[in-house]
Amino acid sequence: MTFSALARDADTGDLGLAVSSCILAVGRAVPSARPGVGMVAVQARSRRGLGQSLLTGLADGASPAELVRRAAHAAEDAERQIAVLDASGRVAADTGQGSFPVSGHIVGDGWSVQGNMLASTDVLPAMAQALSAAGGGLPDRLLAALTAGQDAGGDVRGRQSAALLVVGGSPVTDEDDGVRMDLRVDDSGDPVAQLRMLRNLQRAYDERDYETLALFAPEGARDLYAALAASRRGDRQAVRVALEAMRNRPGWSAWLASMAGDSRLSAISQLLA
Repeated sequence: MTFSALARDADTGDLGLAVSSCILAVGRAVPSARPGVGMVAVQARSRRGLGQSLLTGLADGASPAELVRRAAHAAEDAERQIAVLDASGRVAADTGQGSFPVSGHIVGDGWSVQGNMLASTDVLPAMAQALSAAGGGLPDRLLAALTAGQDAGGDVRGRQSAALLVVGGSPVTDEDDGVRMDLRVDDSGDPVAQLRMLRNLQRAYDERDYETLALFAPEGARDLYAALAASRRGDRQAVRVALEAMRNRPGWSAWLASMAGDSRLSAISQLLA
């Protein structure tokens, strides 16, 4: 009913998982992660709580292969599908005998792809090839794998939801909860495409790409980003137009007044001085 990819970034140590399925809110059901410990995908007819049990096993020192062997011999998990990745990049996966055909998994160096009730036997090889060949950072590699799986047929029943979760390879601290990215599409006719759009929007926020945000941010916020983008270009008139649009929105007008003198808007203030 689901296909997913999980992997470790050898450069940063980050751990990530991308998943799609023809169920509501797959991001709530499949991924389990603990920064500095590991990432787990729990699919098919798996019991709730199995993901956290596997993460606890990793934290206690068990290897992914050992945990997978235990699950394979547990009668209550006969129909489940799991993949386990630890913080060092060791990975193991298993597809229970009761999982729906077409089902299976492929394990590589620091990554795995897995799926059940797939549209064809082409889905997993396409995901594995894309995950290995794609450039960019870990989120982009995972999304490339998910896209390739969908293009090869994906879930035989159709599509509804998708998710992308990335956590750090180091334990959490008081200053860092370890979550690098947590994007979810809970109900959509094309969830993988919408997840890619969210990833691009998140990238724009992270990189302060105000030109992109001026086009795709929510209504109202677009005016703010248009003002910031115009200030970078030195376009006084465009800044004035964007700020006037904000002042015509009661909520944003109040926000502008509260931000008077804030250093984050200093570039706009200096340009209009």
